[in-house]
Amino acid sequence: MNYKDLVEKALKAKENAYAPYSKFKVGAALLSNKEEVFTGCNVENASFGLTNCAERTAIFKAVSDGKKDFKAIALASDSDKIITPCGACRQVLLEFGPHIDVVMANNKGEYKVNKVMDLIPNGFDTEYLEEENKK
Repeated sequence: MNYKDLVEKALKAKENAYAPYSKFKVGAALLSNKEEVFTGCNVENASFGLTNCAERTAIFKAVSDGKKDFKAIALASDSDKIITPCGACRQVLLEFGPHIDVVMANNKGEYKVNKVMDLIPNGFDTEYLEEENKK
């Protein structure tokens, strides 16, 4: 699947967002290594801390279906600006691979691509835990 199509799926997914507080709808489309697409949207909560981002929604949906190998994720919002994942989403993406392409788009479908490792350099990953478990 090309990234333009993945961005279109993210734009469509944002329409399902539940964002009554921020009014900032975000959609995500996660592409597995087997070309399966899992979509997600942000789901807000009055206590804000319980809000879940679109990227994490898509990842959790895929993992709950038994998928853990991903090649790309696209995210888009209603903004004219290209959006980037928050820190929590970057950390969750890192869990599944530093080489995942993050396709960041705006409401017009324009996008740019970065690797997860470029968005969260020196991130905390499984290497640290593996070293500790060897002790």
